[in-house]
Amino acid sequence: MTEGQFGLLDTDDVDSPGDEWEEVDVSDTEADRIARKRDREFSEFRERIKDADQFKVEASVFDDATYGALYKLVQDGHIDAFGGPISTGKEANVYTALSGETEVAVKVYRINASDFKDMRSYLDGDPRFEGIGSDKKKVVTAWVRKESSNLKRARRAGVRTPEPIAVERNVLVMEYLGTEEGRSKRLSEVHIENPETAYEVVKEYTRRLYDAGLVHGDLSEYNIVFHEGQLYIIDLGQAVTIHHPNADDFLERDCRNVANFFARQGVDATPEELLAYVREYATPKDKTDTAPGSDDDAVPQGTPADRHEDE
Repeated sequence: MTEGQFGLLDTDDVDSPGDEWEEVDVSDTEADRIARKRDREFSEFRERIKDADQFKVEASVFDDATYGALYKLVQDGHIDAFGGPISTGKEANVYTALSGETEVAVKVYRINASDFKDMRSYLDGDPRFEGIGSDKKKVVTAWVRKESSNLKRARRAGVRTPEPIAVERNVLVMEYLGTEEGRSKRLSEVHIENPETAYEVVKEYTRRLYDAGLVHGDLSEYNIVFHEGQLYIIDLGQAVTIHHPNADDFLERDCRNVANFFARQGVDATPEELLAYVREYATPKDKTDTAPGSDDDAVPQGTPADRHEDE
């Protein structure tokens, strides 16, 4: 990572915390209806996808409605051609795809072959998810829509994240962070020439998320990406609102992971200092305070974070 300066985004107005997704609709989507109808065009599309090299290993774990979701996204013009896999995980795989002349990322959550015990700790106690129970299809549908909502909210608060483009059932289409050489690297994969500046940006991103009523819940060097000279936060599916019963624990863990990583890079950072910064300068119940210096409780002008604010 060779860039010495990182710019922060300007912020947009963000609604009061916790209302970004008041209801989660987990009823059948168009993808489910397409899968049940199984007309000739969909059946041919399904077989082409199942036979494609990058999807062959998933043929046994993608249900028909997943293929229906991909088919619907193609029909709606969000996907024109599929590329190769970017990453694989316990719950989801991410693939590249073309949307017109733009390369996008397609995140496909696997419903039938995943253990969602970890997901439950982020959903239990959240009133938005009451009644979902242990139905995997409902859990994943809600999770994907929440991830898209969290990405939008973080971006409005001035945090660089991939831009969400479309959601269909268990599939999320979003901005691809990468180049012709491949996906952009995580902080864990690069040498940081100016770790002090990078820390100030991540520190401010953590505050901005909390100010917007969100806690990432899994923030670390593995979920921060260096892309085109800037730092991006990824994987916000597990992000919770500040009203979640475990929000404080998740925030403390985020601060511990971030501060300890940068301390290993030689930065004078501690979990206690980062946590105190977030709690002192973020005022999530005041919806007008989403940017440094926006009111008496926000970050004072002249702090290190402000010196890297975009013009």
